[in-house]
This record gives sequence, structure tokens and C-alpha cells, in this order.
Amino acid sequence: MKNEMILVLDFGGQYNQLIARRVRECNVYAEVHPYTVGLDEIREMAPSGIIFTGGPNSVYEETSPHYDTGIFDLGIPILGICYGSQLMAYLLGGEVKTAPVSEYGSTQVKINTSSKLFHGTGEDATVWMSHTDYIARAPEGFSVTASSNVCPVAAMENADRNLYATQFHPEVMHTTDGKKMISNFVYTVCGCRGDWTMESFVETKIREIREKVGDKKALCALSGGVDSSVAAVLMSKAIGKNLTCVFVDHGLLRKNEGDEVEAVFGPEGPYELNFVRVNAQERFYEKLAGVEEPEQKRKIIGEEFIRVFEEEAKKIGAVDFLVQGTIYPDVIESGLGKSAVIKSHHNVGGLPDCVDFKEIIEPLRLLFKDEVRKAGTELGIPAYLVQRQPFPGPGLGVRIVGEVTAEKVRIVQDADRIFRDELESAGLGGQRGQYFAALTNMRSVGVMGDFRTYDYAVVLRSVDTSDFMTAACSEIPFAVLQKCMNRIINEVKGVNRVLFDLTSKPPGTIELE
Repeated sequence: MKNEMILVLDFGGQYNQLIARRVRECNVYAEVHPYTVGLDEIREMAPSGIIFTGGPNSVYEETSPHYDTGIFDLGIPILGICYGSQLMAYLLGGEVKTAPVSEYGSTQVKINTSSKLFHGTGEDATVWMSHTDYIARAPEGFSVTASSNVCPVAAMENADRNLYATQFHPEVMHTTDGKKMISNFVYTVCGCRGDWTMESFVETKIREIREKVGDKKALCALSGGVDSSVAAVLMSKAIGKNLTCVFVDHGLLRKNEGDEVEAVFGPEGPYELNFVRVNAQERFYEKLAGVEEPEQKRKIIGEEFIRVFEEEAKKIGAVDFLVQGTIYPDVIESGLGKSAVIKSHHNVGGLPDCVDFKEIIEPLRLLFKDEVRKAGTELGIPAYLVQRQPFPGPGLGVRIVGEVTAEKVRIVQDADRIFRDELESAGLGGQRGQYFAALTNMRSVGVMGDFRTYDYAVVLRSVDTSDFMTAACSEIPFAVLQKCMNRIINEVKGVNRVLFDLTSKPPGTIELE
């Protein structure tokens, strides 16, 4: 039986796949498609519901993305979010204007809980707003179901036609009862049963990989992180010994990580994998010498990764497929599709134009980090691997601001190990979404042992997040931070100052570069 499905129409916002993820949390399958998909294609998909996403444009501008008004006559429930709400209002005869006061971040709204969309939520809610335009007048047949002090139509609906809209973002964790709103749309409005699980995803993906690869060979880019580890085990279950995992130690890993990865996936580890370790530290350092611009560093690292994989593939012989542990935050932040570029990930936007493989397989491309962990658990991967701290593909190359050198790598490796040890000793490690030390490009004057120093400043970063699309700074006890600072300054040569990063995402990113 075909899974029920919610279609997410992408109008270019940054939270588009997060919407799909929230739907999947309801055990309902969701697919993201560009707004250019036609009405006939939508009829063929036969979705249970449609969600219009946010986007950076103004609906009243000629160049802004619109859609055929026939979509409202398909009889399929529709939820418009942010730009999607304005588009619904505009296409159906309402009025959208530049807001006299823009709303960004947490905002208080009054909600009509008699609406199906808001059943079971509070009347006074904190929601996440991000808009400069607003719905000045709802279309005929619509009633206003939420408002803020400066936004008269924070939500609206035409219940008879199953059309709903919110100016705010229910998919973002900062919106009170946002998950409940999504669930209400999926179950109460769309009538879904909830038949999609990670078990069904894994079974389907293994079957698809077997059909695609057949008896050909694949090379998996294995970093030892959560994403590439799950991708490797998934591929291994699908094609067995036709898979070779290549681990490139580019010299930008956490302290002792190269040996730890080999211990897990190498010949002595628990998995029957063809495993190759390539020690390429000096090669990467030479390529990065003198380079300070973050995007350039990412692209250099991405290209060099590919070149190493190509060389190893030639040694193996007749390798058609390159396998990567790409997940959706990598894709959306690299600007593939309709969204704005935030940064290029080494395995997505950082790929060179010419790649010597017939095809790239990214089995986890539509999953978020927590979904990847669930897939890993479903595959039988031990908890200590599945719950491992995430680590960027470019490694410490994006945790060192400015030029990368072997000396800077040593500094950040040692500082990071101390920070991690102290958080774990304090029983705080498992509570954090991600935590690490990074090295700034700032040097400052200090005094150590009555002598003047002129050394680097280390930044400690810890965030709480479930999806890695949004994140809040962790509250670390001051005594723990003080202990980290003392140890880093005393034990790590070249550091005389330690800072703590309070920035959330947005406006920042989790990594410094």
C-alpha cells in the first residue's frame, strides 16, 4: 500500500525541509518539491495535504514565485506558512502590504482555539515571526484566527475549503505548540493515519540501493561521524562486499580521532567492511596554506576529498558510485534548490564541477540529524556511535578562523579535548546538541608568570538543538566554564584568552565558518 503523503511546496525559505521533518514526526511521509511542480503532477502524486513554505520574496512583486490558483480547487487541504500565507491571501483576493513594523523572532499572539488548526493549544502563544510584509486584509470567506499587536492577520482560515494559513512559523521549535499545530493539520484537517516510520524508510532505501547499484562497486566517503557511519552501514546491508569505505585523515580531525575511527570500522572493528585509511594531512595543509576566506577553504577541502577518493577508486578498479553521508541541513545551507546560500558543505556545494564517478549516492539526503540517528538505531548500530557528537566534513578547517596551519590544529585539538572532557565529567555532555572549541584569528596581550604574552583566543561553543536548523546557546554552569578556562590557558600552549559564544542559530550558524 502506498504511504500517505504531505506535499511541501518550496518557495525558497530556510525552514522548508524542517516543515517536512515536523510532518514526519507525526509518522506521515512528506516530500519537498519546488513551487514549479505542475498541477497535473500534483494530481498524480495525490497528496493528503499541501503546505506552502516561507520565502524571501514579496508576493506583490512581478518576479516573485506564484502558483496557479487552480491548486485551491483540487479539494486538497492547504496550509500556508509565512510567505505561503501571504501568497494564499494574495491569490484569493486579499491584500498584502509592507508591514509598518517588521516582526523577527519570538512574538506574542492571541489565538482562536476553536479553529481545527489550533485545537488543544493555548490562547496566548509565543510564536516565531520572520516577515517584513503582512496580510492587511484577509480574502473573502476567510476568518482571522490569530493576531499580534502589529500583525492583524497572524493566522486565517476558510474551514469550508480546508484552507489554513499562519504568518508565523509553527515548524520552528520556538513556536509554542507548533508541533501540535502541524499535527492538527496533518491528522484533523487532512485525515492522515500516520503510516510512515524509520523502519519503513530503511527497508525502502535498502531496496532502492540494491536496484540502483546491482553488482557494481561503490566507494563510501567515511569520516567516522554519525552521518557517514549510518550511510556506510546502510550501504553495507544493501550491497555487502561491493562497498569499500575510504577514510581520509585530512589532519583536521579531533584529537586521536583518526585512530578511533579505524578501531571501529577497520579490520579489528565489529563491521565486515572493506576499509581503507588514507593519511593525507600534509596534502591538505599545503592546499590550505595562505587561505583565509571560509568558502574558499570549504571548497578546497571538498575538492581535495574528491581527488583522494578518485585516486583510491582507481586502485580498487571499476567503481561507479561515490557514497556520501549528506543530510538535508547540508543541502539547504549550500543553497541547492531554491533557498539562499549560507555556506557550502564539502560534500554538497563544495563539490568540484568535474567528478570522476558515474553517480553520487546520498541515501540520507532527505533526513535530519535526529532522523539519521533513528535510522542508525534501526540498522543496529551501537548507541555510542549513533549518539556521537556531530562533526563537520571540513573538520577543524571551519573551526579555525583564518589560515589553517598544523600549529593551529594542535591548539584547537587540545582545547577541544579539555572542553569536552570537562563537560562530560560534569555530566553535561549528553544533554547538549553539539559542543566544541574553536580558534579565533584574534591575538591579544596577556600576562603569564609575570611575562607578557601575545597569544590566541579560543572560543567555546555549546548549543541545544534537535534538528540543527535552529539552535540555542546552552546554559553551562559558570564554575564549569571557569574550570575549562583555567585548564585551557594552563595546558594549551599558544592560548591566553578563552571566550564563550552565546549566539543562537539564527542569526549565527553552529560552526564559526
